[in-house]
Amino acid sequence: MKKTNSDYLYVGIQFMLFAVYIIQVTVITFASGTILNLIGIILITLGILMGLLSVIQLNKNLSPFPTPITGGKLIETGLYKYIRHPIYTSILSTLLGYGLYSGSGYKILITITLLVLFFYKSKYEEKKLSSVFSEYPEYVKKTGRFLPKAL
Repeated sequence: MKKTNSDYLYVGIQFMLFAVYIIQVTVITFASGTILNLIGIILITLGILMGLLSVIQLNKNLSPFPTPITGGKLIETGLYKYIRHPIYTSILSTLLGYGLYSGSGYKILITITLLVLFFYKSKYEEKKLSSVFSEYPEYVKKTGRFLPKAL
């Protein structure tokens, strides 16, 4: 499937937000303490593990763009059996975890902005996936967007 300007816009904004996240800003800080440090480390660890597993499971179907790759296949196993966008979840978990660990409200705000972006990017992506894979609407009924349906 051919990439559109929307594909490039979503990915461009995503990478811009990643770059902004990296900037050290101390305007909105808080004392994270032991509990938030622990929660942060758990979220970072889960995020990294989920991200690695998701990439391995997608294999040749991996693309930063919302438009499915030509000749791609719908993955409905592994993490994708429960979550439609586990890579987005892994990114959000890792960045939120680091924001909590470092006591940076700035990084948490960027993570929330990414959540909003990923919501709209995933809606766009799902329209594209539905047009390529006839079974996609049924898959949507069984799985959660960023978290399993039971949560």
